[in-house]
Amino acid sequence: MVLAALAGIAVYHWLEGTPLGTDSAVYRAGALAVLHGQPLYEPLSALDPKSALELPFTYPPVAALLFLPLAGLPVPLVWLLLAAGSVLAVWSVLHRFAGTTPLVVLGALPVLEPVWRLLSLGQINAVLMVLVVADVLPARTRRYGGVLVGLAAAVKLTPLIFIAHLFLTGRRAEGWRALATFFGASAVGVLVLPGDSWRYWSSAVVDNRNAGSVDWVLDQSLHGLLVRLGVTSIAWYAALAALCLAVAAILVRDFHRRGDPRAALLVSAGCALLVSPLSWTHHWIWVVALAGYLAGRWAALAGVVAVFTGRALAAVPEGAHRELAWDPFQVVLGNAYVLVALAAGVVLTVRLRLRPATKPADATTDVALF
Repeated sequence: MVLAALAGIAVYHWLEGTPLGTDSAVYRAGALAVLHGQPLYEPLSALDPKSALELPFTYPPVAALLFLPLAGLPVPLVWLLLAAGSVLAVWSVLHRFAGTTPLVVLGALPVLEPVWRLLSLGQINAVLMVLVVADVLPARTRRYGGVLVGLAAAVKLTPLIFIAHLFLTGRRAEGWRALATFFGASAVGVLVLPGDSWRYWSSAVVDNRNAGSVDWVLDQSLHGLLVRLGVTSIAWYAALAALCLAVAAILVRDFHRRGDPRAALLVSAGCALLVSPLSWTHHWIWVVALAGYLAGRWAALAGVVAVFTGRALAAVPEGAHRELAWDPFQVVLGNAYVLVALAAGVVLTVRLRLRPATKPADATTDVALF
């Protein structure tokens, strides 16, 4: 029924000629730039300014090659494919983390701001999430573990943290396989698109201006939080990111020893969102996995849903951004996702330090921390 509704939306926009899917339109435009021999990291000529606001292509060159099948499709159909794939990905991840698919959790998904924003944009983050989950939490032992994580990292660099996750949890062969896949896929991009590859790896990869304003409240990262507080020194951001990575590594190892791989993966995902230079709210689609993990712990689940409806962010006045530094109440509202993730990290660190690390006999049994 959900897929039929998405198809109806796509057909309506197709017939009316109205814009649909900002980010999916960028993926298609990037693929068309490759086909036409145009620069990938310059303004994309195939974009309709009404639908994609002249946004740039910010992914590695190999991602544009993987998007080539989208080049010949109408923009609404591209959005439909991404949206349908995202729905299936969300369903799969929720089922993997909840064990079943509880109706209460399923009913909460449409009100989660990262979910509906991701679907409306035609974003690829849910697809990348399911690749990581399928690789890190496989239903059965697989011969080629690590390949999906490496592929996800080649498409978008943030999943590189999950390669470190594999090494931290003692899965070294899979970690090396993920690294080989990442470098292999990136090498394909270099061979096919040498000019674009040089531009990306030498400058575009570190140019946040290509993706948007860091101080916008929809950027829920440590970097965004600091900038909104008026702290623009890169040294502060680097120090906090390093501390976050160190604490996350400790938590991942602890959860792994306690036989709770789902919690360990959630820690890595949360850390990736915090330390990334730019984490738009739709990047927080990992809240779906968290909701599945908390199924049955209704008080904790209700708190997560309350935060991730996005109402706190919406309460920040339009254009307030840097003015948040002068209003403590707005600071809390405008950094809600970041502050909740940081608070969770502190609570987990304290509680794990106070509990003996006794691994359950059944490695699928999690430690009830919430």
